[in-house]
Amino acid sequence: MKPVLLLLAGMLNDERMWAPVGDALHDVADVRVADPRSAPSIAAMAHAAWQCIADVDAQRPVVLAGFSMGGYVAMEMLANPRRGLHAAALLSTSARPETAEGRVAREKAIGAMRADFPKMVDGLVQWGMHQPGPAVAEQLRQMCLDVGAETGIRQNRAIMDRADHRAALAQLRLPVHLLCGQKDRITPPALTEELLALVPASTAHWIADAGHMLPLEQPGAVAQVLRSLLPPARS
Repeated sequence: MKPVLLLLAGMLNDERMWAPVGDALHDVADVRVADPRSAPSIAAMAHAAWQCIADVDAQRPVVLAGFSMGGYVAMEMLANPRRGLHAAALLSTSARPETAEGRVAREKAIGAMRADFPKMVDGLVQWGMHQPGPAVAEQLRQMCLDVGAETGIRQNRAIMDRADHRAALAQLRLPVHLLCGQKDRITPPALTEELLALVPASTAHWIADAGHMLPLEQPGAVAQVLRSLLPPARS
């Protein structure tokens, strides 16, 4: 029986964010993608993610992988586990709680979503990726537009109210791999350095030629790291 790989998407994402990575790992894992789009809080997103694996036997290994906002969801799950977990990966994310400056920036982002959502998405694609090909950039753009402004506003408010789980993360003993694009301008490498210093059994992977959108920009490199966390299938 294969281990379960539970993938947690970021803001304005759906299952398309993880599709290239999941496709590369179906041979070694039961790949599942949690859908956070209707949840009003990070805790509610974590609850929905736990429901995705409610049918999984307690002896079957589960590996979490959270990207960006999904990293906040993964930290919520790691801080308040409902079952044993084999390992975790945190991509393009941070352990910091929201700051006053961050709240101001998110309120501005919410205003931009309300005023001209397509323009805001174009800016996100440009700022969030490092020299993407046109097909990948359009894939991200269309996904964000499809998810929509209403969901993006709700997710921004959920992120603003996220809990501070640094004390719990400092007590983790399971393997945690940290992935960050070397050109990430949204959650820059310094934030991954903080996680590396905080989480005891953590390992950092600096992904070349990538910005913030790692699962789309460098799916092969992401899949390689996740594959290393997955235990062999059992008969």
